[in-house]
Amino acid sequence: MTSPMLAVLALALNALVWGLSWWPLRQLDANGLHPLWSTACVFTLATLVLTLVRPSGWGHFKQYPQLWWLMAASGLTNVGFNWAVTTGDVVRVVLLFYLMPTWSLLLAWWLLGDRPTRGALARLGLALLGVVLVLKAPESPWPLPQDLPDILALLAGFCFALTNIWLLRLQHTPESARMMAMFGGGACMALACALVPWADGLGASAAMAWLSDASLAQATTWAPYLVGLSVAFLVSNFSLQYGAARLSAHTTAMVMMSEVVFASVSSVALGASALSWRIGLGGGMIVLAALLASQSHTSKDTTP
Repeated sequence: MTSPMLAVLALALNALVWGLSWWPLRQLDANGLHPLWSTACVFTLATLVLTLVRPSGWGHFKQYPQLWWLMAASGLTNVGFNWAVTTGDVVRVVLLFYLMPTWSLLLAWWLLGDRPTRGALARLGLALLGVVLVLKAPESPWPLPQDLPDILALLAGFCFALTNIWLLRLQHTPESARMMAMFGGGACMALACALVPWADGLGASAAMAWLSDASLAQATTWAPYLVGLSVAFLVSNFSLQYGAARLSAHTTAMVMMSEVVFASVSSVALGASALSWRIGLGGGMIVLAALLASQSHTSKDTTP
């Protein structure tokens, strides 16, 4: 039997990587590399490494065509989150992204027939209350989409919930095929969004400037961040697959909400956000919900 706690720790590692990813992405953006191109470069590099290590991964797409759906969902998750967290307020973006448990619960009910228990609904309510506490300051508007980063964060959260559902549905497929779908999706979707004409109105095509401005000095500055992110995302996505394929969609959603805490703490420590009692209390509620979820496994939570 697979240890439930090991799967929870794997998801927590994935959340830690994504919770800290905003900083290197902003460093790349500050050096002239748009987040869409950063995402395309990072995931292309990771896909090449996977192809060299496990070339058989691509061969499973013909046998399991649903992998293309995983590729699309995962790719759009990476595009939306990376773009939003680079250009928007870190804490706000992450919190809007983690309205994801709502999508996850509904998608699991619809696609998997996984009816939520009263306990799952209670934990979801506790976590979402924590999100509202952190996001809704007295002087701020209600957490409705205000600009492009907000919309991207919501889209990324929906696509991440869908990614978790597809990971559960495809848990019988080879691990190498799932990883290839996820990293290949990140590379293809980011490249497509950077190049399509409609992106011009959203500022995406401004990223094209780096192609003409690129210099050896800039490439030297970008390289450590790109390589580091590629390695970190490889480790984190392996952890996500390990955990999400062995836990229920509800539990996965709750544990992954710890990313809110990692992003909040890191952004406050580096001066990108201000700490308040609301963030502390709301973050504590989110962590509590995740801990309760990790202790509440049903027969669906583990895989022999």
